[in-house]
Amino acid sequence: MKHITTPKGRYKLKHRGTKCLNCDHSLDISDRFCPNCSQENSTKKLSLKVYIVEFFSTFIAYDSKLIRTLSHLLFHPGKMTKDYILGKRASFTNPFRFLLSLSIIYFLLLNATGDYTQLDNINTPDDSNFLFSGISELNIDNNDSDTKGINPSDSLSTTRNLDSYKKSKDSVILRNPEAYFETIKDKTTLNRITKKIDFYNTLIRNEKVYSFKALYQKYNIPNTKENLFCYKTTKGLLKAFNQPGSFIAALISRLPFLIFFLLPIFTLFIFLTYVRKKYNYTDNLIFCFHNQSMLFILLITRLLIDTTFSISSNIVFLLIFGIYLYKAMLNFYGQSRIMTFVKYMFLNVVFLILAVLSVVLLSLGSILTY
Repeated sequence: MKHITTPKGRYKLKHRGTKCLNCDHSLDISDRFCPNCSQENSTKKLSLKVYIVEFFSTFIAYDSKLIRTLSHLLFHPGKMTKDYILGKRASFTNPFRFLLSLSIIYFLLLNATGDYTQLDNINTPDDSNFLFSGISELNIDNNDSDTKGINPSDSLSTTRNLDSYKKSKDSVILRNPEAYFETIKDKTTLNRITKKIDFYNTLIRNEKVYSFKALYQKYNIPNTKENLFCYKTTKGLLKAFNQPGSFIAALISRLPFLIFFLLPIFTLFIFLTYVRKKYNYTDNLIFCFHNQSMLFILLITRLLIDTTFSISSNIVFLLIFGIYLYKAMLNFYGQSRIMTFVKYMFLNVVFLILAVLSVVLLSLGSILTY
């Protein structure tokens, strides 16, 4: 005979309702929980004791998921992903939320342990001359009227010659900005853009022109998208060069967005690499989320160890993650060691290329909006 326990406290029959207070779903007096939204069927008001008990029971339930997720992720590479996509989801935390939480923790710690603003005092505003001189040198034309009498090779060899070269170019630009700008417009695209950046740099530093509207009104500069792009790039480069610490801090704050933009693209390459396997795109995306979570766990651990003991353990943790990723691919996709290694190397090269391109685009975007 089945033992029947009498409901106690908030779950007594006299506190039962016939309609769910959360979703208005019709209930029977015998329903302890709503079959639609799972909220308890009780009309009795919460007491402080019940509220505290429910809070800790929810916390402990989540904590047990967290511990289980961490243990499987750390000690069973690839296995948790396989279990998750096979339907064992209630035992683990959501892959996306877990990754998001770890990324927030890591970047908060990164900002807290690194005082990047102290780098702002390394350079003086005049140091930016050398940056823009170098940009201008990328596509210099020895026959240009503004460079006659100056040997570009010599100007790059020493700081003194480079400074002299820059002052000479500045004088040519400032003598007649409109005439100089006219000599730029017929050059090749890259040459034209670099010279425009150098041109705007000279005017910003010497004429204190801090808006594009004031620039084209004062010097009759055409109000085109290319000219606006070059002007914003110049202002961003000047600010980033003169305040490198603030720029790095701003760049780091945007890295989480880069990661969540990069992973879905990288997943497409994984899906195509293992196109003959039974896993769909979402399955591969979850595999990426789990491995990226492991990377963040290692990064957080490395950051705490390096900060505490003032050492550098980058190579050690990079090696650990490299081995872990190989084992995760081996266990999850179930191919031979040689085939897994070949695909492992290929996907790492693809990820490196995508990461470099993404960082370049992020840096450019940060400069334009800095």
